[in-house]
Amino acid sequence: MTTFFNGYDGLLCDLDGVVYAGSQPIDRAVTTLNTLINAGIPVAFVTNNASKAASEVAERLVELGVNTDTEHVMTSAQAVVNLLSADYRSDAGPVLVTGSPQLTEQVQAAGFEVTQVAADEPQVVVQGFNPKLGWNDLAQASFAIQRGAGWLATNLDLTIPLSEGIAPGNGSLVNTVAQATGTRPEIAAGKPAPVMFTTMAQRLSMIRPLVVGDRLDTDVLGAANAGFDGALVETGIHRRQDIDAHRTVVTPAWVLPDLGALLEEPLDDYWSRDA
Repeated sequence: MTTFFNGYDGLLCDLDGVVYAGSQPIDRAVTTLNTLINAGIPVAFVTNNASKAASEVAERLVELGVNTDTEHVMTSAQAVVNLLSADYRSDAGPVLVTGSPQLTEQVQAAGFEVTQVAADEPQVVVQGFNPKLGWNDLAQASFAIQRGAGWLATNLDLTIPLSEGIAPGNGSLVNTVAQATGTRPEIAAGKPAPVMFTTMAQRLSMIRPLVVGDRLDTDVLGAANAGFDGALVETGIHRRQDIDAHRTVVTPAWVLPDLGALLEEPLDDYWSRDA
């Protein structure tokens, strides 16, 4: 079995704030990923961003120079559609999708009728991120939930790191609907729920993968929920100094300046909870 960095046999990697920020790749990310992939280390990409299909995410990674494909990508949109199919019947009424066209397409591909208006009496609201969402989209979701519709969210990330700065994420939009309805989603399919990590680890036969991400509350906590070690990279939302504020939730196994540190030995320069 091929291993790297402290004996891990696979990498489960976040994207926003780790591989790229907005449209720009982060220094050393692409070369590090390709070095691991070319060495036979399975590398998968697990993202809470539900605005793109897995095929589009893979295409973007390839355009940046990463040697990967769709089978190595999982999004929170895929995860929420899996939960939708498990918990709801396609013949029990339409689904109100508040999110990207790609999320709508995935819900339809699972056999569900889709609507964007509460007057159609949807059985459930599926809420995901779309930078083009407007007030009426959130209002229709709120009306449907107030009338008894279920509520699933792709993820609860409050922010998204972009090249220009930190922007509101899907969690901020979920909170807006929560304020209007006085309730919360039944479940959020993305990180820190463990299902995306465990699904990809099983798909690629990883036994001891390392999860790498830029958020303590989603990536590192999700790794712990899946029973895996998590590494915080300081290229996105959280930094080493944020650990104390989140220590009651989770502590990362490693704190790395960027993905390139995965190829560096010895490890003494990188803080570990075991140190």
